Amino acid sequence: MRVPLALMALLAVLVSTAPVQAAEGGPAWEACVGLTSTPDERVKACSAVIDTRSETGRRLAGAYCNRGHGLTERRELDAALSDLDEAVKLDPAYACAFNNRGRVYGFKRDYDRAIADYDQAITLDPSLAMAYSNRGESRFNKGDLDGAIADFDAAIKRDPNYAMAYANRGYVYARRHDLAHALADYTTRIKLAPDLLAYIDRGNVYRDSEQLDRAAADCGEAIRVAPTDARGWRNRGMIRLYQGDNKGGLADYDKALQYDPADVFSWNNRGQARMRLGDKQGAIADFRKAMELKPGLQTAHDALQKLGAL
Repeated sequence: MRVPLALMALLAVLVSTAPVQAAEGGPAWEACVGLTSTPDERVKACSAVIDTRSETGRRLAGAYCNRGHGLTERRELDAALSDLDEAVKLDPAYACAFNNRGRVYGFKRDYDRAIADYDQAITLDPSLAMAYSNRGESRFNKGDLDGAIADFDAAIKRDPNYAMAYANRGYVYARRHDLAHALADYTTRIKLAPDLLAYIDRGNVYRDSEQLDRAAADCGEAIRVAPTDARGWRNRGMIRLYQGDNKGGLADYDKALQYDPADVFSWNNRGQARMRLGDKQGAIADFRKAMELKPGLQTAHDALQKLGAL
């Protein structure tokens, strides 16, 4: 849902709406509401709860709410919306249903309806940090950066350990070119949840503030925690090219393409590294592959023209 910090930057992770907490029940119920269930497991288990009519009231609404969550994760948005409408109908005082339905509207880019649902979730449960963070994301997508930051502030006030609220607020600060606050939020996020995207997000800010050694170090940490994910390699490859380390950049893009051969910018940037290293034929091959994946890519076109390959 968000726009990248720059053309080559990674999308920040979306805010996920957690399902309701488990209560006593059979295996299907436990899997339906369990926090560790995969989307497929959640949909299957919640369907069993709903189809057997073993629950009523708030718990039946919870089954619809959680199945809606699983369907949202699978991007089956119309089916998710139907389930969440049913959850609201069964229990109009249930904040989970409004929060999760708002998220579906967010994916549909109907941000006004998303915000209205988050408003209702917050009215029903003013302590629900996730609803503030989700509303902040919709406000950001409408261009209301001040409103987004206010919502992320509110989420953090209610849950100071809510890592994604720091990530989201850091992203907005970065968009406002308030790099000091962005770095502070991303650093807190890393302390709370040091995953690949946390390091990449902070590395992007270090890159934009021309602290390239620190940017490369964060990309190295991203690679350490997720060595088979192409994103760490290609982000560090770009930093190395900025630093003039063309051999290092080439090696990183080799790895990036090993794990994600469909990434057009890795082909383009590896072509740049090869061109700088004097490997004309290798560069031409990479730029042609980039053009195959993204016809009209101007940087690849210009490079091929410069190399006399057009």
